[in-house]
Amino acid sequence: MKLFIGLASLLLLTAFTLPQAYTPADSGSSVRFRIKNFGFNVTGTFTGLQGNIQFDPKDLASSRFDVSIDAKTINTGVDMRDNHLRKSEYFDVENYPQIRFVSVKISPSTKRGTLFIFGKLTIKKVTKDISFPFTATPKANGYLFNGEFKINRRDFKVGGGSTISDNLTVTLSVVAKKA
Repeated sequence: MKLFIGLASLLLLTAFTLPQAYTPADSGSSVRFRIKNFGFNVTGTFTGLQGNIQFDPKDLASSRFDVSIDAKTINTGVDMRDNHLRKSEYFDVENYPQIRFVSVKISPSTKRGTLFIFGKLTIKKVTKDISFPFTATPKANGYLFNGEFKINRRDFKVGGGSTISDNLTVTLSVVAKKA
């Protein structure tokens, strides 16, 4: 009987110390990018956000993000360009339908209210380490996560020798609701 009470107590304690589970909501979230093409800014978005988020601002060591977007949803506002970007030279959406980010560490930053996330970004078949600052704003039944990072498209074998800039900026605004 003591063993049973001990195990039950341990399970309850574990349940209350684990980070809360959240699901990213595609509706209300945005994944935007900005890149130069012939010196002009081209912007676009992705949708199809999904994944799992474990987050507790008081226990960052146990917090985790594993999220992805649907690569075929790329939208720059020009259908012909979007269809071209879905082809093998760029995102190859037939073979690599998702762009995925998996965190490996979350830590506080020196700026109040800002955290720093380290993780692995996979585009096509290439996985690279990235890190960037983000904020976590409590919302009804969840959080709003905002962040921004820069990557080199050539690191991910996107775009070959095209006229677009090598570097692009990705801006995230992710609504996450309790799972």
